[in-house]
Amino acid sequence: MIKHFCQHHCAEGACVTVTPTEYVYTGGREAGAIIGLINYPRFPKTSADIDSEAEKLAKDLMHALVQRSCTIVTPESSFFLQNPQLINVGR
Repeated sequence: MIKHFCQHHCAEGACVTVTPTEYVYTGGREAGAIIGLINYPRFPKTSADIDSEAEKLAKDLMHALVQRSCTIVTPESSFFLQNPQLINVGR
């Protein structure tokens, strides 16, 4: 599902990596994926453009995968995003 969604996203001139991972945190752990954006030379972008694309892709993936939250990690900092429609929904 993640790879299919990212493939659709890349149709607009992007290149991503998809790496399966396991997140371990206080109170649990779960399978997930690390989605990486690269500055592909055929479609060069500024750092600001890549940051903006990362935020859009993260929000779109959160919605498509019904995720409560995700984190965007850049070389400078990390940003925690929450899906307001799912914050108070129990699983």
